[in-house]
Amino acid sequence: MKLNHIKYWGALLGSVLLFSACKKDYLDIQPTDRIATSALSSDSTVYEAYVTNRYIGTQLTNKEGDGTPPGFGRGFEYAMWSSLTDESIYNNDDDTWLIQRGQLSPDNLGIANVFWGRSYRGIRECNFALSLLANVPMSAMHRSRIEGELKFVRAFRYFDLIRNYGGVVLMGDRVTQLGENFQDPALFKRSTIKECIDYVSAQLDDAVAKLPLNNDGAWMNGRATKGAALALKSRLMLYAASPLYNAGTWEAAATAAQAVIALNKYGLYTGGYANMFLANETNETIFARFYTRDAGHVHLEIANGPNGYGGWAGNSPLQNLVDDYEMSNGKAITDATSGYNANNPYANRDPRFAATIFYNGASYRGRAIETFIPGGRDSRDGSENWNTSKTGYYLKKFINEAYPIQNPWGNAGFQTWNYFRYAEILLNFAESANEAYGPDAVPAGATYSARTAINAVRARTGVNMPAVTASSKDQMREAIRHERRIELAFEEHRFYDVRRWRIADVTENRPATGITITKNTNGTFNYATKVALEGRSFAAKHYWLPIPRNEIQASGNQLQQNAGY
Repeated sequence: MKLNHIKYWGALLGSVLLFSACKKDYLDIQPTDRIATSALSSDSTVYEAYVTNRYIGTQLTNKEGDGTPPGFGRGFEYAMWSSLTDESIYNNDDDTWLIQRGQLSPDNLGIANVFWGRSYRGIRECNFALSLLANVPMSAMHRSRIEGELKFVRAFRYFDLIRNYGGVVLMGDRVTQLGENFQDPALFKRSTIKECIDYVSAQLDDAVAKLPLNNDGAWMNGRATKGAALALKSRLMLYAASPLYNAGTWEAAATAAQAVIALNKYGLYTGGYANMFLANETNETIFARFYTRDAGHVHLEIANGPNGYGGWAGNSPLQNLVDDYEMSNGKAITDATSGYNANNPYANRDPRFAATIFYNGASYRGRAIETFIPGGRDSRDGSENWNTSKTGYYLKKFINEAYPIQNPWGNAGFQTWNYFRYAEILLNFAESANEAYGPDAVPAGATYSARTAINAVRARTGVNMPAVTASSKDQMREAIRHERRIELAFEEHRFYDVRRWRIADVTENRPATGITITKNTNGTFNYATKVALEGRSFAAKHYWLPIPRNEIQASGNQLQQNAGY
């Protein structure tokens, strides 16, 4: 959200509100570091600020926010969620390698260590706001909208819990207070995945009915709309129908995606795939976080840039991902008729490859990237070699050359993070329609078939990839999964996609590979695949995260742990 338009009240309205029900001591002194409940319920301005903070006040990973208000979800952070997958590795670990190596445990979840507790804190804060709403002085119409926003935020917090842990504890509208009986079994009874999906789906239906189609004025940018709630429901129902969840139907998932399409509000951006992630807002944006100079966050260019420019390598793309980009003719590089040349491996690839990954020879800031050895400026032979990419690649997606890479503090990091964009909805529809109806059937009331939906994404201006040729449901399933991998790379989908499809035991057990490029005296290059991170491993129990042991202990061991931990 645009934080220059929305005040950050975290110092006043954060977790301290958990203690607002405490009795005053004998001195009857009002603390100065918190807002009283009576002020929230009697002053609509203060209450609105508290609601705003539900979008920017839940820190879900250890570095989220980087000294500024954390976001609605993770988004741009030092270690992105891609670095827990076969998309990238985080060059300096940052609590990610243990997950890549299958070493996470209830005592150490690395970067995912605080999801459970902080998500429930966010839910409690939404419940607290809802409990006060009826008494806040505002119009009935505005009150209804605020209720819709809070239910959307709460639904998102539950969705994050479900996709990480499976069935979770449903709190309803309960507002827990200090001093109450925390041995109450209802506080720790995990519902089934289907019960959780049904609850969140119903909450989103209610939110859709109360939210506006458009935000009224720039100061409301980043707040929930009908499209945002419908997009979250589309993702929820897609997950519900998937093999890991088995708690919904593909028909319902297709219907949920079609509901977003039917708004006729969103479209595919035609200004170039790379440019879409640099623009402040496009017709493809459904729900996003917007940044301004008043609220910088992770400075992407230096955090992920090549060491020859003074960058830190950050989320370094893996060869595993590079090899999955098709040739521009739509054929896999393993196809003997594709035209792929192992001595010139980056030529004539899907345009999204060059828009997503910096490779040896790619143009950046007035020169070509040099990851070759010996002597490459962006290799281990370059400056600050401790920041050399371990994979031989650097992240380009989201990177803005107009922002400084040297001394960027306060002058970079303003890219918009899309939580939901229209291409995802089309791919959600393609996947669910294919599973429910086959590749070419147009469901009743729908705009697309599975084939026309995926081909719309591939044919967008600036991508112009050939139509898929899959002829069966099974072939189309593989084509859609491939398209999600490419189109949505680094946007926090891969981690959950391979799990919900139940293929993580394959994809996450492959070695994390990179490339070593050796420059010959005649100017040609030799390319050799290498292991970029040793010990990558995935076991069946890793389809869900473990609940932190301290949460189990705090429940008096009433909270049931996930299997295998």
